[in-house]
Amino acid sequence: MAEEQNQGAAEQEQQQAQFQLQKLYVKDVSFELPNAPQIFQEDGQVEIKMNLAQKVENLAENVQEVVLTVTVTASLGEKTAYLAEVHQAGIFAISGLNEQATHAALNTLCPSTLFPYARRAITDLVADGGFPPLVLQPLNFDQIYAQRLQEAQSQAVASEDLEVQGNA
Repeated sequence: MAEEQNQGAAEQEQQQAQFQLQKLYVKDVSFELPNAPQIFQEDGQVEIKMNLAQKVENLAENVQEVVLTVTVTASLGEKTAYLAEVHQAGIFAISGLNEQATHAALNTLCPSTLFPYARRAITDLVADGGFPPLVLQPLNFDQIYAQRLQEAQSQAVASEDLEVQGNA
């Protein structure tokens, strides 16, 4: 009987878990051509680098603003061809989850929701800047999150080892 009550409570908790996108918007956009128009005269292979960053801000109980920043830098030799940056934001209501599941949702579901919009904006900025369209590949934010957790655990273990060695 106790098992049935625990199972019923778990099912009710799962039914109450909610993940809702309340608002989607571009918070900031930047496109720079620091070496134009000379960069259009140069030949060579463009090197593309992409950086991701994420910021989460609590707006209210169970409501967070998540801002995914995608920065793409294209270099031709030692010169910057272009720099495109998009801060894609969303307001998410997440409730009915424990702290660990909420943390996972903020770092996987939210950026997975925002990235396609940021990707499209980057593609448009690059094309409008006079370059061939840049199509960023989809990202697996579940895998990125798992890697970050593993790295954090490794660093925690390494720092514990240092403390033990330092106290010996």
